[in-house]
Amino acid sequence: MKNSAQFTSETHAILSIAVSAEEFSPAYVKAAKKLAKQVNIPGFRPGKAPRRVLEAQIGKGYIIEQAINDSLDEYYQKAAEELGVSPMSRPEVEISQVPEMKGKDDTTELQFTIEADVRPEISLPDPATVTIEVASAEVTDDDVEAELTKLRERFATLTDVDRAAQEGDYVNIDLVATIGDENVDDLSGVSYKIGGGTMLEGQDEALTGAKAGAEVEFTTKLQGGEHEGEEAAVKVMVHSVKESTLPVADDEFAQLASEFDTIAELREDLKKNVEQRKQQEQLMGAEQKLIDALMEAANVPLPQAVIEEEMATHLSNEGLEPGDKHAEEIRPDVEKGLKMQLLLDEYALAYGVKTDQNELLQFLFQQAQMYGMDPSQFIQAASQAGQIGAFTAELARNKGVIAAMRVANVVDPDGNKVDVAAVLGAAPEDELTPEYGKAPTRVIEPKADSAHAAEKPAAQKADKAEKPATAQKETAKQKAHNAEETSASEAPSAPAKSAKKAEWVAYRVATGELDEAAAKALTKDELINFAS
Repeated sequence: MKNSAQFTSETHAILSIAVSAEEFSPAYVKAAKKLAKQVNIPGFRPGKAPRRVLEAQIGKGYIIEQAINDSLDEYYQKAAEELGVSPMSRPEVEISQVPEMKGKDDTTELQFTIEADVRPEISLPDPATVTIEVASAEVTDDDVEAELTKLRERFATLTDVDRAAQEGDYVNIDLVATIGDENVDDLSGVSYKIGGGTMLEGQDEALTGAKAGAEVEFTTKLQGGEHEGEEAAVKVMVHSVKESTLPVADDEFAQLASEFDTIAELREDLKKNVEQRKQQEQLMGAEQKLIDALMEAANVPLPQAVIEEEMATHLSNEGLEPGDKHAEEIRPDVEKGLKMQLLLDEYALAYGVKTDQNELLQFLFQQAQMYGMDPSQFIQAASQAGQIGAFTAELARNKGVIAAMRVANVVDPDGNKVDVAAVLGAAPEDELTPEYGKAPTRVIEPKADSAHAAEKPAAQKADKAEKPATAQKETAKQKAHNAEETSASEAPSAPAKSAKKAEWVAYRVATGELDEAAAKALTKDELINFAS
């Protein structure tokens, strides 16, 4: 294969691909075997007719077309990989020449071009130049005491009290919420800690001061469900009020609640746990701050065709017509999302990020939890939708950001450097060191004049959603289907070589071996060569 790339902009390329007749031969043989099984040729069982007989029956052109349709995508992907190009948009294919398949000395080629938006070259900003300030992770005595109190509450005893409920008490309640005459929610026999703030807004205030046997009422704005945001009237029946008594924090409690013998050892362990949690919380939001800083510093040319396709998909999903004004409203978000994806993909590639199956499964489990789905069902749905690759790419981006975080200058409010690796883990031994600030190497050339395309009357064009030969493949499938239903006696018969030009051309056009526009352009000498 002889391949070259012309970049008409930072995000648009025209790939010129040439496949010799010798390289194309395996595809031609494979296509011939495939078609032989679909065409009924008298005297031969399906698939058993010699290739020369098949060629005489349906014409080389038909077989060549089938071979092109079956192999074009493979040639395209191989060329893109060889040229270091990653197409991102729907490609346009133009075939300018097809091999004649005349034998060993055939010097003809399959020549075609692929035009598409591609990933841009991105000069990566050095994360070491970015300073991110995070909260302090200092652990105080109050932090340790709060952690110890939580542990003591797990071993607390509840005692009925004959007094008004107060913060920290546990009440056993029935609850009914209504909107108008409609009962929208109800609970029975629920134990609730006053001051917990875990149920309805205004509930703690309504229950404070209530005694066992009392009924309290209040109004609240519902925070979830189909009535989210609506005002509801709530009635609460208080069945009992219980006081919580915490165990004494001593050595006996330490032995009861942990593997430690003394309360001092337990406190020290709780301090370590709090410190670890605070370090993790310290970096929450830091990754996004780093991403924002890198995005601001980076120049990322955006492929416009990709943006337009994304906005069209968004409009379609919302049931809106193409061109709706909402497209321009979402354009900034689409552009920002694409810029972030391209930049983080480049960092993941530059750091040599690798993902294994266990990491992917763990990531998918986390995603399932976020969506509130059963992990196995989530993974099955993702697989059926062809989204596993997208999740793998997202995992790689996350790991790329972590690699950049280890390099960035992360400090606390006092200017002390934070040991990011201690929290996020050390860099893998095989992690690469990116070449930050590397200038793009592509040479931008203006697109050739459209008159150039007019010089190729026999060119074939097809837009592709996923594979560049979709349109051609559909044509070939239809022709193969027609051929399967046509017996040898019904198929057009080849005229003698001495036939008139009009008869010969009509035959080749009918069999699909010759394009009608190209047929009209044949000279007398070309016709003779073609017929021979």
